[in-house]
Amino acid sequence: MAFTGKYELESQENFEAFMKAIGLPDELIQKGKDIKSISEIEETGDSFKVTVTTGSKVLVNTFTVGQEADLETVTGEKVKAVVMRDANTLKVSLKGIESVTELVDANTIVNTMTLGGIVYKRISKRV
Repeated sequence: MAFTGKYELESQENFEAFMKAIGLPDELIQKGKDIKSISEIEETGDSFKVTVTTGSKVLVNTFTVGQEADLETVTGEKVKAVVMRDANTLKVSLKGIESVTELVDANTIVNTMTLGGIVYKRISKRV
């Protein structure tokens, strides 16, 4: 299955606790918790461009599987990381945050980010 497509956030778990743990200010957490984000993924072979639009904030990351890339975190910080792929799953570690994005079926992406004991889960559906 290909990741390419546009996905809308359908549900999320532990948003506030996770955002607090990564140091996002309460004001931004309150603003962001009810905004539906749109993720657009372009996949060309092992190269990806991921654009996540949440309200007026746009986060764009481009990377090639298995190669070091500069990736922007949720807090806006740029970090060097290597995204690995295992079939329909993309995995990356960003400053202690383990991120796993899985294409669970042709229309659903589940992204799980773990920091310490806090697991933030996002479920998005293809639009």
